[in-house]
Amino acid sequence: MTTLDFLFLLSLSTVLILLLFGRRPMAGWFAVAAYAMQLIMLLAIWKGFSGDISVPSSFHFMIQGHQLHWGMNGLGWFFALITIIAAMLTSAFSAGEWGQQQKNMHLQHVAMAVNVFAMLLLLSSMDFLSLFIGWELVSWAAYLMMTQRGGKAADAAFRYLLYAMAGAMMLLTAIVLINVRIHSFQFEAFWDALPVLPSALLWTISLLFVGAFGIKMALLPFHLWQATAYSETPGAGAAFLNAIAARMGLFALLIVLLKPIGMERLQILAMPLFAFIDAQSLLLWLAALTAIIPTFIALQQTDARLLLTWHGIGQGGFMLLGLAVGTPMGIAGGLLHILNYASYQAALFLAVTAVIYRAGTADLDRLGGLITRMPWTFIVLLMGIIGLAGLPPMNGFVSKWLIYKSLMDANMPMLLVAASISTLGTILSVYKLIHNIFLGQLRKAHFTLKEAPLSMIAPMLILVLIAFVTGAMPGLALTIVDAAQAALGYDLLPHHLGGITWPSGSLNMLWVTGILFYGIGIGAVIFLFLGNKRHVTHQWDNYAGGHFLSAKTPYQYSHNFYPGLMRIIGGWFGQQVLNIEMGLRHFAKLLSEVFYDSYQVVYASLYLVAALVVTLALIVKG
Repeated sequence: MTTLDFLFLLSLSTVLILLLFGRRPMAGWFAVAAYAMQLIMLLAIWKGFSGDISVPSSFHFMIQGHQLHWGMNGLGWFFALITIIAAMLTSAFSAGEWGQQQKNMHLQHVAMAVNVFAMLLLLSSMDFLSLFIGWELVSWAAYLMMTQRGGKAADAAFRYLLYAMAGAMMLLTAIVLINVRIHSFQFEAFWDALPVLPSALLWTISLLFVGAFGIKMALLPFHLWQATAYSETPGAGAAFLNAIAARMGLFALLIVLLKPIGMERLQILAMPLFAFIDAQSLLLWLAALTAIIPTFIALQQTDARLLLTWHGIGQGGFMLLGLAVGTPMGIAGGLLHILNYASYQAALFLAVTAVIYRAGTADLDRLGGLITRMPWTFIVLLMGIIGLAGLPPMNGFVSKWLIYKSLMDANMPMLLVAASISTLGTILSVYKLIHNIFLGQLRKAHFTLKEAPLSMIAPMLILVLIAFVTGAMPGLALTIVDAAQAALGYDLLPHHLGGITWPSGSLNMLWVTGILFYGIGIGAVIFLFLGNKRHVTHQWDNYAGGHFLSAKTPYQYSHNFYPGLMRIIGGWFGQQVLNIEMGLRHFAKLLSEVFYDSYQVVYASLYLVAALVVTLALIVKG
C-alpha cells in the first residue's frame, strides 16, 4: 500500500466512525484529531512527487476493459492541503459550545467527513471516469451538507442540485465525445490527441467543460444558485463550503482544459462565427465579469452571510482571471489567491457565525456597536476584510498584486481596469459589513451581550494568523504553490521569504509590513502618550447630528448604505443584470417544478443514482 492509500483509508475510516459514533459528546474533537492525522499523512505525500510525477494509489479496477486509477500530483496535493486544513479548523469551531447548541450535529460531522473523502478522490483522479465519479461524489456530498437544516436551506440545496445535474450531463457529454474520438478515457491519450483534434470538436469539448465546471465555480451565467445555498448552510459547514468547495471547479478546469490544451492553443482557437474572439479572451472576460457583477450584488445585501457568499463568487472570478492569463506570474497569483481566500473567507464566515450565536441575527440593519462586546470577533473580522479587500499586510494583497502585475506584463489594460473595479466594489462592501456589525451605536438589546467562547474564537484567530503570516512572508505560501505550478507544467515564479524579485517590478512584504507597523507604532505613541487629551465616553453618552445620544435615540446609519452609488448604478443594474437574472431564476424554478412533479424529493437521489449507473454502463459497454 502507498501513502496515498493510507490517506484514503484514514479519510474513509473517519466517515465510518463518525457515522457510528457521531452522536457522542466528543465526536467533534475526534473529527478534529482525524483531520490532523490526515494532514500529517498529506505532508508525508509531499516528499513523493516532483513536477508532474504523482504518488500513485494501488487502488484501481477495470470496467469493460477501461482501467480506473488514482494518484496525487502537486496540483491535487495543493487543493487537498486547503481542504483538510479548512475541515480541521471549522470542525474545531463546531466541536465546542457552538455545536452543543445545534441540532443534528451527528449529520453535520458525517457530512463534513464525506465531503473531505469525496474531494480527496476527485483531487486524485487520473482518468476521465474516475474524474466523473469524484465529481459526482463531491456534488452529492455538498448537497448533503446543505440539507442539514431543512427549510430555506433545503430549498436552496434543491436548486443547487438542479444546476449540479446540468453540469454532470455537460461533463458526461464531453467525456463521451472524447471517448468516441480517441477510444480511451485516459488523460494522457486525450493530451496526445489534442494536436489533431478539429477546432469545432475542441470548441465543443471546451465549452462543455467550462459549463460543467463553471457551474460549481458559479461562473457567469451559472452563478444564481451559490449565494443562497452556501449562506443557508449551518455556520461551520458554510465556512468550509465557501473556503474550498467551489474551488473544485477550478481544479477540474485546470486538469482537463488549461493544462492539456495550453494557452498557446487557446490564443489561436478562434470562436466559430466570431473569428476576432479567441478562447483565451472569452475565458478572461467571463472571469472578469464574474469578478465584477457578483461583487456589486454583494454591495446591496443586508444579510452578512449573503454579502460574503456573493463575494465568494466574485473572488472565484478573480482566481480564474489570474490563471487564464497563462503566465508564470498569473498562474502563481491565481493559485495563491485560492489559498489566501480560503484562510480569510473561512475566518469571516466563522466570525459572522459567532455574531449570530450571540446576537441571534445576521441582518446588518439590526446590528451595530458590537466592538465593545465582542472585541476578539471584531479583530478577526477586521483582519479578514483587509485580506478580502486585498490590502496590506494580509495575504490577499499579495495574490491580487501578482494578478494585477500579470495583467500589466501581458498588456491587458482593460482587464486590469476590470480587476480594479472589482476590488473597489469589494472595499466598499466590506466596510459596510464591519461598520454595520461592530461600529456605530450599540443597540439596547445587545447591552448584555458577551464575547463568543474560546472554542469559537481560537479557530478564527488561527485562520487570520495564517492570513497575516502568509501576507507578511508570502514566500512560505509560494513554496506550496510551486508544487501545483510544477504539476501544471509552468515555470516556477522566483520568490524569497518576503515576496518576489522580477525584472519589471518586485515585491517585498517584509519591508511593506515593517513600514506599516512602524507608522502605526508612531501614531500609537502620539495618541497614547504625547497627546493625552482623550476622554472615554459611553456609546450612549455622545452628541451627534444635533442630538444628545442615549439608548432611546437610534443613531446607526445602516440601511441603504450607499444611496449615492446605487443611484448611479442602480438603474442600469436593475434594468439589465437583474432582469436577466430574474428570467433565469424563473426558468430554473419552472424546471425545478417539473422535476418535483416527476418524483418526490425524498426519492430523487435513488432515481438519479440509478440513471447515473445505467448511463455509465452504456458508455463503458460502447
